[in-house]
Amino acid sequence: MSVSSLPAVRVNELGEPFYVGSVQRLYAVPDREDLMVTETTAAGSVFDVGSIFDIEGSDVARATFRHALYTRMGLPQTWVKVREAILAAPDMDEEFRAEILQGPLESMVKEGACTHHMGMLDAVSGEVKTGDAPVNASAFNVVRRFPVMKPVQKSFLGSHVYDYAMFYQASTYVIPLEYIVRFGITGGSSVLRKYSGLSDSEKRGYEAELGLTKPMEAWQFLPNPIFDLTSKHEPEDRSVTRQEALLMSGLEAEAFLSTVKMSILGAWAVRQLLEEIGLLLWDIKWEFGVDGLDFYYVDTIDTDSFRATGFLETDGKKLVLHYNKQSMRDYYKIVHADWFTGVNDAKKEAKKTGVPFTKLLKEGQAAGKWPNTPVVDAEFSALQSRKMDLIRQHVLGKTPAEEVKSALREVGIAEVEFYRARGLFEEYAKANAIG
Repeated sequence: MSVSSLPAVRVNELGEPFYVGSVQRLYAVPDREDLMVTETTAAGSVFDVGSIFDIEGSDVARATFRHALYTRMGLPQTWVKVREAILAAPDMDEEFRAEILQGPLESMVKEGACTHHMGMLDAVSGEVKTGDAPVNASAFNVVRRFPVMKPVQKSFLGSHVYDYAMFYQASTYVIPLEYIVRFGITGGSSVLRKYSGLSDSEKRGYEAELGLTKPMEAWQFLPNPIFDLTSKHEPEDRSVTRQEALLMSGLEAEAFLSTVKMSILGAWAVRQLLEEIGLLLWDIKWEFGVDGLDFYYVDTIDTDSFRATGFLETDGKKLVLHYNKQSMRDYYKIVHADWFTGVNDAKKEAKKTGVPFTKLLKEGQAAGKWPNTPVVDAEFSALQSRKMDLIRQHVLGKTPAEEVKSALREVGIAEVEFYRARGLFEEYAKANAIG
């Protein structure tokens, strides 16, 4: 689609959103069923509770990251750098290296990647700006609109199953899966929790399934990136095997493999971007759209979509510094532990009763059974705003990488001091110390 064919879309003329999510709203574009406008909000969601906090400026910062990253992904030189990094990776299995270099990467180094991203709206003129960010940056991006289909729940001998047959009958749709790529194993990752609960023989099988060459441990970087897959449109996201994911995707095996490779390659592109400012990428999630024989990176991609960290040695400990939503998770767990306990209690009751846990939580809070959702400390919220703004500056290329790197480290140290000043340093260290 050419730039000249994109309409001007003024924010004040968008009307009501046709979708309102916890951190994103979607709007139709008048007379253009092939396009939609995405609005990134300043809201944040953790523990599946819904939007419970706002971080000032995070809407524009995250929308800018999305615009800048998708723009980069459309450029061949981005993938040339990815290929060079894969060729230079010192500990990678040679069979894996040969496999990942074949297929999608071969075309991406020539033509760039296909994404659903079209551009960012100028907040004043409504012009859809491609390439560089507009003069008046906004929280609104324009993307190609792919059909989103959801599997049908059907009764099955007293239980139920989800019917994915419709995906085999369509040629254009969003694949009903989330692809999670991991360069390493973080302390709180779902795969580590699953692994810890397995028997020794089950652990060996799980290691083989994920491509691990040694036992899994926290904060361990891997010689090869690994991936796992979850359902997207069932009532609760659940881990699925590769075989099940293939059957859910509506694709034949070779095509499905191409999307898996694209998820790994896209992760590498983000990894390189973050390494320039001293951050380590541990994991990231992707979604893909299908149009005939072509595959597109789709959905939002911002600092809520990946886990990036730094490290700090202090008080005889090596601490993990978070530059992603994990900071907010830690905040609620440590500063408002009683509220976090209430959330978990509501989830346990929901599993027993079948009632949505958010409904139980609200009812329990109203009755005084559990604490109300707390307001985030202004000082802590300001630190999160600062992190996002620095990453935004980097992706726009407006601030030297070394300057951003130094400033990010200062913010990370300030976050540790936030806990120390409140007598909560040991709790923070317990959650984030390595070894």
